[in-house]
Amino acid sequence: MDKMRAAGLSLTETGAFIQSQFLVASLGMAAVMLLASGVSSGQHFPSKPIRMVTAEAGGSPDFVSRVIAQGIAAPLGQPVVIENRSSGLIPADIVSKATPDGYTLLVTSNVLWIQPLMQKVPYDPVRDFSPVTFTNKAPLVVGVHPSVAASSIKELIALAKAKPGTLNYASSVSGTASHLAGELLKSMTGIDIVRVPYKGAALAIGDLLSGRVQLTFFTGTSVMPHVKTGKLRALAVTSSQPSALYPELPTVAASGLPGYEAGSIYGIFAPAHTSHATIMKLNQAAVRYLDTREAREKFLSSGSEASPSTPAHASAMMKSEMARMGKVISEAGIKAE
Repeated sequence: MDKMRAAGLSLTETGAFIQSQFLVASLGMAAVMLLASGVSSGQHFPSKPIRMVTAEAGGSPDFVSRVIAQGIAAPLGQPVVIENRSSGLIPADIVSKATPDGYTLLVTSNVLWIQPLMQKVPYDPVRDFSPVTFTNKAPLVVGVHPSVAASSIKELIALAKAKPGTLNYASSVSGTASHLAGELLKSMTGIDIVRVPYKGAALAIGDLLSGRVQLTFFTGTSVMPHVKTGKLRALAVTSSQPSALYPELPTVAASGLPGYEAGSIYGIFAPAHTSHATIMKLNQAAVRYLDTREAREKFLSSGSEASPSTPAHASAMMKSEMARMGKVISEAGIKAE
């Protein structure tokens, strides 16, 4: 203070000087904190192995996990370890409670947000997760027994309206893609077709081939081999756009039912509050790989199509799908088994 007076500074000028020095010091500390925040929010991510939690070995989510893990390990510079847990709610529950640092990820299907519409679950699909990217989509094929007098979706709808309650459709257990595909068709058209549930696709296809049931919404891997031999007739594919898997089939949406889309969607999800920098680093590595010919061929061979997305698109689509399918589930009174 004495040195400032000796320099000819007034009390007001001295106060302003002290405030300016305090501001500089504060900005310096803020800069340090900002730098530290940048480091902790993903600037040096990843620096250790990444864990992908998914359903049991051998299922579709497990297959997706292994394809993605092999594709992103090298560019990220760290091993990606698959952790298989029993199907159901366990993988999602584990990841929802994990530290949001990008080192624990969930690989699952749209079951993540469909299941909470049918039963109480220990997580909130919107609040507890940050989508990284969608990985692939598996459309279904609408197949009918040759005795059904319909060669298109329009003709099928007309037949169902003319003979309500006489057409049966085979599906897997409650809430699965094949079940929701049938109920979505009913909801959008007002037709009365009767669901016959099966525990597995093999039994359902067997009854479809024998004519015990007349209609199904199953994967192409289940339906198309019998279409090729003339034992079944394929009417359409349930994807929103023409499918590279079944280029000879029109979509249900283009066959007189705009907006129809059904099937399984798979993706990678991080715990909520994972930093944007970390999410984007994971997204870029995954999308870069999903855009390769190798990835596309691996998914096509499994009956699905690579379908990368931005985190924002995945988040928005998840919310819109919850609203769309929530209406169908509510109307049909579907409960989880």
